[in-house]
Amino acid sequence: MTDIFLEEIQSELQQGAVKKGHPFRYCTMATVGLDQVARLRTVVLRKVIDDLHLVFYTDKRSKKIIHIKENPKVSILFYHPKKLLQIKVEGIAKIIDDEPILQRYWTGVQPNSRKDYTTTLAPGSSIANPDAVEYLEDDAHFCMLEIVPFKIEYLKLKRPNHLRVRYSKEDEQWKGEFLVP
Repeated sequence: MTDIFLEEIQSELQQGAVKKGHPFRYCTMATVGLDQVARLRTVVLRKVIDDLHLVFYTDKRSKKIIHIKENPKVSILFYHPKKLLQIKVEGIAKIIDDEPILQRYWTGVQPNSRKDYTTTLAPGSSIANPDAVEYLEDDAHFCMLEIVPFKIEYLKLKRPNHLRVRYSKEDEQWKGEFLVP
């Protein structure tokens, strides 16, 4: 009976990856590094592959990459305000560093978006003036993350009763169970 909600999750995530105006396009990713402090940031969902694996682009010098190397477990939160639908994904982040794969995806990055991965200083570096950001000409710090989910929670806010379902990956299959919202 929980399969229908898993299908909705897959459909909404896939739409978020391809439709620019879809609320799941932008989501919140949390990492926890060695300092044991949860770090949250907005990321852009780029692709949904295989069994709900999620793909994101980032600068390989970013703090999230450092945190993932220290602890690959991440949490991602999606919210659709019109549908009052929240999806929480917990998974293991893999840093994709295979050059042919990166090159293939890099060619699909819009030219005006490429500068996000070509700053001379790493993201989060201190600068004296926001107009002082400098860019590399022929180099990029483009990187990809693939999130392999092991738990997904579906929460639909509705009346008379909210609906909450938790999916856990067991023996390569998603097992769903209803939860008290």
